[in-house]
Amino acid sequence: MFLHVTGVIYLGDYQLRLEFDDGKVKDVDLKDELYGEIFEPLKKTDLFEKVYLNCSTGTIEWPNGADFAPEFLCEIGREVRKSA
Repeated sequence: MFLHVTGVIYLGDYQLRLEFDDGKVKDVDLKDELYGEIFEPLKKTDLFEKVYLNCSTGTIEWPNGADFAPEFLCEIGREVRKSA
């Protein structure tokens, strides 16, 4: 079974709160992951904060086409309690 992101909230300072289809909610800090040609533009916070959920691919994406695998995001995330 594949893991999918089902929700995303921008928390600020390159941090996102992600909900996964296995019920986990994790805070992910991507500040140190923004290297390489596709990710360099995301160092500008005005672009980074435009993150959105691509329901077709089941992960987060940005207007420039950058994305991360849900499994990677889940692995580096810090589990938090789900909001009521």
